[in-house]
Amino acid sequence: MLELIRSSDRGHADHGWLNSYHSFSFADYYNPRRMGFGPLRVINEDRIAPGTGFGTHGHRDMEIISYVLSGELAHQDSMGNGRAGGAHAGVIRPGDVQRMSAGTGVMHSEYNHAQDRSTHFLQIWIMPERQGVAPSYEQAHFPDADKRGALRLVASPDGAQGSVTLHQQARLYAGLFDGAEQAQLPLAAGRLAYVHLVRGELTVNGQPLKAGDALQMADEPAVTLSAGRDAEVLVFDLPE
Repeated sequence: MLELIRSSDRGHADHGWLNSYHSFSFADYYNPRRMGFGPLRVINEDRIAPGTGFGTHGHRDMEIISYVLSGELAHQDSMGNGRAGGAHAGVIRPGDVQRMSAGTGVMHSEYNHAQDRSTHFLQIWIMPERQGVAPSYEQAHFPDADKRGALRLVASPDGAQGSVTLHQQARLYAGLFDGAEQAQLPLAAGRLAYVHLVRGELTVNGQPLKAGDALQMADEPAVTLSAGRDAEVLVFDLPE
């Protein structure tokens, strides 16, 4: 089963300081047909205006991934990340993947301190396989060379290949494709796949996608990527 979801079908909210597109129901955007896919609950494509950001707010029982496309995102949280003496600087840039497990509860803020450019990033929420875990934070850098013409594992349940670790049996891959570059990701029986095209153009299992488009997949043996034009893509391998 393949279901193509066009970029234009997403929800949209423009708050002035924040311009956001919602792949699934979020905040004031409600679509009963887009409540999530497997444990994947949120993909928001956000642009934060210069010198603005999300003030301190709380989360619980959610795996939250931030993937920066341009600019920088400064993160601070109640675990001490982003603060003097904290374990992590909390600033993420293109090529970085940040994972925060909200677990029993965490407070955090996200800010674009630049005064001359916006921050463009994806905010992704994945429901954990169990509730009540201890809050935790992790970030890792994945250079473009690792993603060129390939799917690089960037998040997984076991931290394989240096990926950030999720409290869910889900895997997230990132790839860059142009021209003749191709890749295929086999899918185990009973697994779902969700492909989100971040930018450019790409053909996925015979379906042409443009920036912001997505492809939901069930009962498919593999995800096949080809015919890219300056494409950046995220592929989620998910439990049902």
